[in-house]
Amino acid sequence: MSDAIAIRLGTARDRAFVVDLGRRVSQTSVSSLRIALAPLVEGAYERLVEFVLMRDHDILIAEVDGAARGFGLLIHDLPDEVTLTEQTLIAYVAVEPEWQRRGIGRKLLEQAQEQARKRGLPYISLNVTEENVAALTLYETDVFRTERRTMTKAL
Repeated sequence: MSDAIAIRLGTARDRAFVVDLGRRVSQTSVSSLRIALAPLVEGAYERLVEFVLMRDHDILIAEVDGAARGFGLLIHDLPDEVTLTEQTLIAYVAVEPEWQRRGIGRKLLEQAQEQARKRGLPYISLNVTEENVAALTLYETDVFRTERRTMTKAL
């Protein structure tokens, strides 16, 4: 299956797909520790897209047989908040639910790393919800390591 996956740079024509898919899967970013209304989460995702588009960024589009099945949003000008080290930040990755677990996420991750290398950036980082086991497994298999944790307590 992975031979049929093509990754290309996104264009303005891909924006509707990126917004639509991201909204549909945005709940995977919500921890069970928080009460979150879907419209608010979807709105936060849309604001993230706008933020990415204002930065030095790339949009990666994963296609299978010419049809978009996933995407990655990359930011290249947002350094690490503690060390100020330059990096590529993977702001969001999404794959159509019926196309998950077929290698699309892995291909997007590989291309994200290639984009960072082309720019000479020494690190690539991302945030992932602890309960998103599929994403955690993918990232850990690719040797991403936990650098910091956000800890939350409901009051």
